Amino acid sequence: MTASAIEVRRSARRRRTVSAYREGDRTIVLIPARMSEAEERRWVTVMLDKLAAQENRRTIGDGELAERARRLSAQYFDGRARPASVRWVTNQNTRWGSCTPAEGSIRLSHRLQGMPEYVVDYVLLHELAHLLVPGHGPDFWRLLEAYPRTERARGYLEGVVAAARLPQLPGARAE
Repeated sequence: MTASAIEVRRSARRRRTVSAYREGDRTIVLIPARMSEAEERRWVTVMLDKLAAQENRRTIGDGELAERARRLSAQYFDGRARPASVRWVTNQNTRWGSCTPAEGSIRLSHRLQGMPEYVVDYVLLHELAHLLVPGHGPDFWRLLEAYPRTERARGYLEGVVAAARLPQLPGARAE
């Protein structure tokens, strides 16, 4: 995952430790106040690398994603939705996924990585359904009714979007 913004927070109470975490599309790096700018730059690079490594261990690759799509299609759509390709992309920041039915291609936003499996499965099923029904009409939504966690997953994604719009509370830290 690539963060679009990096925020460095210096703390007088922090003596030696450096930590980092993701907050939406930002990366927060916490460092001791006494660090020089050169040390700060070095530690930001180190922490970005560590976060990326952690996230890569937690995420599934494109091959596994394609296999997951095949299993979901078999389970919920009798195997009728057959994508030619399924992959993660980093250029979708306003959508969770997209589908080009003419090409049979499905793309999921990297922002889904690390979210609960049922949420990723819902987005994948949503895009698979587009291979069978291009628009968002009644036939499309009838297909998704087969997935028992549709409403829960939609609620989760709506919560993520709403939380991203909230102002950050001063002093709030989620290390």
